[in-house]
Amino acid sequence: MPLDLLDQARRAARHAYAPYSGFPVGAAVLTSTGEIFTGCNVENAAYGSTLCAERGAVMAMVAAGFREIDTVAVVGPDGPCWPCGACRQVLAEFGCRRVLVDGHEVAFADLLPRAFGPGVQKLD
Repeated sequence: MPLDLLDQARRAARHAYAPYSGFPVGAAVLTSTGEIFTGCNVENAAYGSTLCAERGAVMAMVAAGFREIDTVAVVGPDGPCWPCGACRQVLAEFGCRRVLVDGHEVAFADLLPRAFGPGVQKLD
């Protein structure tokens, strides 16, 4: 499944709208029940209106009625492309367990330790 998820992220990156950065990114989210949703970055001249690929995939997942993320795969044009801080917080909200980036698989908790939100396990 990880290679398939990375392939879907690569396909999504082909649809990116990145005229300002020239840095197309694709993401694929695997739900806890096996569905896959993809997203790509969509830039805007008003930079704050730009949407990252990871958040685009999560929004598609939520719009389809799903709420739990098992894995997110992220691909960029040149080597590893790790989720930004805003994307990490959104992924935490939906309980993401692991992240696949450029052949690396890491536990999500290693990317955002001590995260807060409803999708995050509480410490004792």
